[in-house]
Amino acid sequence: MRSIVLIVCMALSLGFLDAASAPVMAQGAAKGASGLPLPRFVSLKSKRVNMRIGPSTDYAVSWMYMKSGMPVEIIQEYENWRRIRDADGTEGWVNQALLSGERTAVAAPWMRGKGKDVYVNLRREPQSGAAIMAKLEPGVQIRIGECNGDWCKAEAGQVTGWVSQGEIWGAYPGEAFK
Repeated sequence: MRSIVLIVCMALSLGFLDAASAPVMAQGAAKGASGLPLPRFVSLKSKRVNMRIGPSTDYAVSWMYMKSGMPVEIIQEYENWRRIRDADGTEGWVNQALLSGERTAVAAPWMRGKGKDVYVNLRREPQSGAAIMAKLEPGVQIRIGECNGDWCKAEAGQVTGWVSQGEIWGAYPGEAFK
């Protein structure tokens, strides 16, 4: 009897270990029903976007976004609905028609309220010693043209430059794209 309990416990623990390690191995390889990778960053297409508690207009609106271009992260797909997460960590469901593949980001949202002299530098070249073109306050929305894994070419208002990828929310660490 004792050996049966031991075998069952070992089998269960091995199952839990496999389940715990699966997401780590699957990162970067996971694809949603659309065939696109999960998670991934997109932006809000419309000025007014309702976030719902479930994937249908039958579900209540939990949040209303009032600004287009805001970056969000798609974390799940169900038919034509996308479960998204915003820079503040708020999650909910949005219809895919209200999302755009245009890449945008938010400058260091985790630094909001940390003081008057906290900025993200927009630089002339993708180097930490390059000239500063603009100082972005935490929470400022920018457009991203490309990222090389360390730096992203970004546009803030009429100024274009490079921002350190680790200082924005809207591109994954090490992610490169054009």
